[in-house]
Amino acid sequence: MQTVLGINEIKKRLKHRYPFLLIDRVIELVEGESCTALKNITINEALFNGHFPQMPIFPGVLIVEALAQTAGIAGYSLHSDADKDLSYFAGFDNVRFKAPVIPGDQLILKAKFLKKKRNIWFMSGEAFVGDKLVTTAEFTLATVAPPKE
Repeated sequence: MQTVLGINEIKKRLKHRYPFLLIDRVIELVEGESCTALKNITINEALFNGHFPQMPIFPGVLIVEALAQTAGIAGYSLHSDADKDLSYFAGFDNVRFKAPVIPGDQLILKAKFLKKKRNIWFMSGEAFVGDKLVTTAEFTLATVAPPKE
């Protein structure tokens, strides 16, 4: 798979950092429309110490967060203050977890930018392991200026 954006370019577009930067690579990008990214799931992630020790499963809420980060990459070019503003979850709907994601899996994250109303972004996403659909979601993000110090 061809890399469209590597980790350094991703870090320029997203404010997230370790341990919450959940995208490893962008493999397809249509600015302002859609993005496909990868997240490699490894047993070395600290979260597997507690979720769950006998049967490690990548938390569904982090799959949704990874989809939102993927959508943020897609919508980056539409936001004139993207370099300084922050994006927050404003809601999510119709989330479905269809199969567990375990260490050794590679998540293929596909997000679509649906529409924007002022500082509110509406998006949808699907996560796959190989050809198997594991998660679907619709979500809303709000972009805001960071608090003044």
